[in-house]
Amino acid sequence: MRNPFELDFASVDGDSEPADEAIVIQPEETNDGNRSLLQDEERRTDDLKERFIGTIDQGTTSTRFIVFDCTGVPVATYQTEFRQIHEHPGWHEHDPYELVESVYICIEEAMKSFLALGHAKFDIEAIGITSQRETIIIWDWETGEPLHNAITWTDTRTVELVRELKNKAGADDLVNICGLPLSTYPSSVTLRWMLDNLPDVRSAYDEGRAAFGTVDTWLIYNLNGGPRNKRLVTDVTNASRTMFMNLETLQYDDRLLKFFDIDRNKIRLPDILPSSDREGFGEVAEGPLEGVRITSCLGDQASALVGHCAFTPGMAKNTYGTGCFLLYNVGEKPVISKHGLLGTVGFQLGRDRKPVYALEGSVAVAGSGVSFLMNNLGFFRDSRKVSDLAATVPDSGGCVFVTAFSGLFAPYWIDDAQGTIFGITQHTQRGHIARATMDAACFQTKAILDAMEMDSGKKLTELAVDGGMSNSDICMQTQADIIQIPVDRPAMHETTALGAAIAAGFAIDVWKDFSDLKHMNRANTATFKPKISKKASARLYKTWSKAVEMSRGWKDPESHDDDDDDESA
Repeated sequence: MRNPFELDFASVDGDSEPADEAIVIQPEETNDGNRSLLQDEERRTDDLKERFIGTIDQGTTSTRFIVFDCTGVPVATYQTEFRQIHEHPGWHEHDPYELVESVYICIEEAMKSFLALGHAKFDIEAIGITSQRETIIIWDWETGEPLHNAITWTDTRTVELVRELKNKAGADDLVNICGLPLSTYPSSVTLRWMLDNLPDVRSAYDEGRAAFGTVDTWLIYNLNGGPRNKRLVTDVTNASRTMFMNLETLQYDDRLLKFFDIDRNKIRLPDILPSSDREGFGEVAEGPLEGVRITSCLGDQASALVGHCAFTPGMAKNTYGTGCFLLYNVGEKPVISKHGLLGTVGFQLGRDRKPVYALEGSVAVAGSGVSFLMNNLGFFRDSRKVSDLAATVPDSGGCVFVTAFSGLFAPYWIDDAQGTIFGITQHTQRGHIARATMDAACFQTKAILDAMEMDSGKKLTELAVDGGMSNSDICMQTQADIIQIPVDRPAMHETTALGAAIAAGFAIDVWKDFSDLKHMNRANTATFKPKISKKASARLYKTWSKAVEMSRGWKDPESHDDDDDDESA
């Protein structure tokens, strides 16, 4: 594997085509090699179509780099996938270097397209970053070398550790401080497991050499030159997913660190910044965008909330990606859920702005369920064909697929559930299973919306959607039928990446007020309205709820028997 810092960028930065040479404008430099801020101001235009922001969108299975103009239109993009490492059942890891390399590859290829359109490198005024959350990387602070693969948010190796922690004194108080319940989901539990089970991580920790970060921190660290500059930062949205940050103070809380037996004097934790910051995230150290500032950083689901311009309390979005994530804007004060949801930071678009909080419900399996049908069962060769297969039947034929590959997340939080399909008969076809797979994400979305209504005391009137599965008209119509409210799907689907671009623009004053974005990504929105009665919808949901209860206890049943024997003894 190539070191990400040894990629060949000559084809982008030093393109020999005469046309490209004619359009490249060499920026004036200051003494430290950076562009002159005065020159930045001089070359800017009021025409938002002639101003550009780049976004790194680093997801669970792929990475993309998109250049947006400041009307929200993508003008250049490139996407690449990377390896998924599954050494044991329930384990899911990434190679940290491959994550960085994928970013550089996407930048390199997208910039070829951008320059070919007649633009210059420094027409890109800023870069935003959005990335998968909770996935953590521990590396040697002195060398920059990862001490282990990244352990992803979908990994469930910590199930037994979670059970132990739930019995620990003070466990019930954690959610009131950080908004998150104990589960296999947050980064804190994974870090505890790494310290207990990985000698290299433990040694670095004991010697004070260990640096901790979620994917955003790792990418920013490397983009800024790695161990040469040692920039260790994160933003409030990502930090709120670690279970180390106090939702009120937006700083690490000693009570949380103590609960997980983490000594902050032995591990380097990233500084927590607002999601938009003109200076704090540094700049790209090398490659096609060398010298361009990074001015925003958000967790992917928070970024999608911004991308939908859900700036007003009561607005919500649902992203149908690898998992399914519904965020509901609750305003400038955090709400601690009483119904199984997560309290989190939605965004903070500048040091002079208050944070905006959200309630979140997370479905572990959405698009990954479609991948399961494709890769494990061979239902189709292209995941985009799932909607075609689902269209071969009028409904799921009575099949209910509880896609609990990693247990069930909000609002159920059933760690010992496993994937189960009920209602199969001799007449069941592949189309029925495809419908049931998509239905599963829709039913879990309904459960989350019900919990949000109970927590907030308000009923949602419409739902904005994005992500891969939202491209399926059948899936979105089913969603509208199940939740009995309209579902709005924008024509431009790259909402997560757009959110990071919007946040980056706020940092450099492209936009100064939320009202400046009232028309962003609103053209040609498709709206799906319920087509079945409330009674029919309730009947379907009742069947789903029955299947959820029947999926409990399938994971490691022998260990449960052993626990029962120990208790009776």
